[in-house]
Amino acid sequence: MSPLRPLLPLALIATPALAEPPSVMTDIPPVHALASSVMGDLAAPGILLDQGSDPHHFQLRPSQARALSDADLVFWVGPRMTPWLGRAIEGVGLQGEAIALIDLPETHRQNFGEAAAHDHDDHDAEEHAHEEAGHDDHTDEHAHEETGHDDHADEHAHEEAGHDDHADEHAHEETGHDDHADEHAHEEAGHDDHAEHAEDDHGHSHSGLDPHAWLDPANARAWTRAIAARLSAADPENAATYAANADATLAAIDAAEAEVREILAPVGDAPIMVFHDAYGYYAAHFGVNVAGSIALGDAANPGAARLSALRDHLREDDIACIFPEAQHDPAYVAAIVEGTGTRVGAALDPSGSTLEYGPALYGTLLTGLARDIAECVGQE
Repeated sequence: MSPLRPLLPLALIATPALAEPPSVMTDIPPVHALASSVMGDLAAPGILLDQGSDPHHFQLRPSQARALSDADLVFWVGPRMTPWLGRAIEGVGLQGEAIALIDLPETHRQNFGEAAAHDHDDHDAEEHAHEEAGHDDHTDEHAHEETGHDDHADEHAHEEAGHDDHADEHAHEETGHDDHADEHAHEEAGHDDHAEHAEDDHGHSHSGLDPHAWLDPANARAWTRAIAARLSAADPENAATYAANADATLAAIDAAEAEVREILAPVGDAPIMVFHDAYGYYAAHFGVNVAGSIALGDAANPGAARLSALRDHLREDDIACIFPEAQHDPAYVAAIVEGTGTRVGAALDPSGSTLEYGPALYGTLLTGLARDIAECVGQE
């Protein structure tokens, strides 16, 4: 008998296969970009939102539902942003872990309509302290998610309770704009059932918590750390790689933030109007003066009375620029701007769904918004 034969099984036993990185799914391009950057060459996370699709109005294909069901980790903004994913997670019986990033304790959250920027010097100092403290709050984060997901349940309860805050949204926007009251009453009469149904199936209410939190770079940094921590816990063999990739991602976010500030410096406090109220975090962080939005909600199309009132708003408040938005009809912008002298900017894309998907998308998104705003406002 050859002396090599009994050694062969021993050789196989002595060289076990390396553990594969966890299977990861994400909801929208900015979250996918951060996860891609942290995972690097180890593996590619999946993304559910198709290129060019509206993150508020989306339906999963059967193949996507199967991929979601098989995922070890799901990183998503949360049900206020992508309610279709919340329903899918429950429907497919996800065996892995779903992390709603906006619910993490280190996420800065703000409500729709909050005009005042939060103190980023203090927030960034807290971020630095978090890094220096060895990420001790990772344990707290797990505890937060393991205590029955009370915040998540409350949010679902809020969304399912007849969407009463849709009326509050109108009341909020009417504050200080009494001249629009008749217009709002006209639009709401006979359309409450339609608006409520549309919000339940497609969009989120524009009152209460603003879910567009990725447009604050401080949140992107917090989410990068959280993604790296979860990946490391699931795949300890590659923890050092995740940590190094996270550090590189944080540096890239810092560089993009500095570039945005430089691009926006000439814009000053020039007032602009956007299509829908998705830019509160960006405006607060970078000091952009968003003076209003065309649509009252994601599923609401402005009526004739509102378009007329918005046209008056452009004239009376000397709005510098108005911006269409990807996945929304630009005809509304054309109807409003006629005869006002307000310039029309490029179509903004707050979710980055029209950009090239991948790790570079987040920085491209931040700087692209800044360039589009600055280019329009800077025109003579």
